[in-house]
Amino acid sequence: MDSGFAVEITNQAMKVTLMLAAPLLGGALIVGIMVSLFQAVTQINEQTLSFIPKALTIVGLLVLASPWMMETITSFTYELYSSIPQVVMNR
Repeated sequence: MDSGFAVEITNQAMKVTLMLAAPLLGGALIVGIMVSLFQAVTQINEQTLSFIPKALTIVGLLVLASPWMMETITSFTYELYSSIPQVVMNR
């Protein structure tokens, strides 16, 4: 296995990780900003107020995006395992 192949696998793994994390983090970010604006308008400075909406958003996004997430990680894993013979032959 040459270093170029290892770098390619690492890049693909990082891309898949970012693709899987982006919807959850983006949703939590949007809800966090909305709760912060609500707190600023109403002058309620409770730090624990933003936890429940963020948690519910993440759970909801997990339910909605889980088929796509499973397909993405399964596809990446299948491609990774199917490339094993090429690595062994090029050794």
